[in-house]
Amino acid sequence: MTSKELDFEELLKQYDYKFQKGDLVKGIICGYDSQGVMVDIGAKTIAIVPEREAVEKGEDIEEKYKKGEEYEFLIIREEDEDGKFLLSRKKVDFAYAWKELEKAKEADETILGTIAGIVKGGVLVEISGVRGFVPSSQLRAKETELEVGGKLELKILTLDASQNNFILSNKKVYDDSAVEVRKNVFSQIEPGQIVKGDVVRITDFGAFIDLGGIDGLLPLSQLSWRWIDHPTDILHVGDKIDVEVIAVDHDKQRVSLSLKNLEPDPWLEAEKSIKEGDKVEGTVTRIKHFGAFVEVFPGVEALLPHAEVVEIQNSKDCILKVGDKIDTYILKFNPTDKRIALTASEEKTTEEGQSEE
Repeated sequence: MTSKELDFEELLKQYDYKFQKGDLVKGIICGYDSQGVMVDIGAKTIAIVPEREAVEKGEDIEEKYKKGEEYEFLIIREEDEDGKFLLSRKKVDFAYAWKELEKAKEADETILGTIAGIVKGGVLVEISGVRGFVPSSQLRAKETELEVGGKLELKILTLDASQNNFILSNKKVYDDSAVEVRKNVFSQIEPGQIVKGDVVRITDFGAFIDLGGIDGLLPLSQLSWRWIDHPTDILHVGDKIDVEVIAVDHDKQRVSLSLKNLEPDPWLEAEKSIKEGDKVEGTVTRIKHFGAFVEVFPGVEALLPHAEVVEIQNSKDCILKVGDKIDTYILKFNPTDKRIALTASEEKTTEEGQSEE
């Protein structure tokens, strides 16, 4: 082998690399272009760090990455047709920041966060480039007293990288006995109690109520005796309400609440006013494939089976919809189980009575 062939073989060895997407690599800044930062990672061609993966808005790219200095990067795209790799510095910073947050949570340390936004139900904060959420129930100050750009001392409540879930508390910083407070609240709370609370979060399935150190769940079914489509129909974040404790799970530290139990049970009143065979005018509240629910007494729904719905629609040449008022007859009434069956025909109530005899 000639000396030239040997030189060429040595040159090839310098580029015998196996870089791939997801690898952490070290690289030296060798310049800047319209795409971003040019980095030498020891590949055949210069790698590129796009501006979006290098700096935050407003940062000077040449000031942050000095020519000739070495940094760590993550390969986010393997070689393209020109042999160039695409790198990210932001993702490296994010990974290291997350590790630091995990250490802070483990040590129960206080960290400083910058308010990035004030949203319904809490505050968005940023710590070392990672965004987290502080629920209203975990804020000492009211959301209206806070402003974007302000600082908050915080402690981490939950941290889950796989779900990108990062929940913090401003209260816990000033109350290191938060666990003891919860224990004390749970030791004093019991089913049947009427307690005051603040609505701190609303979901499709109900609302969470801050009872002074613990959040209780007020399910959709416990909001009202009347049919409610969504909790926001009657509740808003920040509302102060009285609720009844209906269940306490000490092991899981969960509390279930009811708002409708503070109102008179309409079924007891309906029992005094309604009997089987009665003709009643009601309002359609829901329509399902098996029939329609009709409010026949304030807070009391009855079921009109699908066949009866079809009968009414055929007789009136219409399609029933929510909000329609219709005349029906009480076919069966079971106040104990809170169930009423309706019929569109008075004759069927007579037939039902005769069959029972």
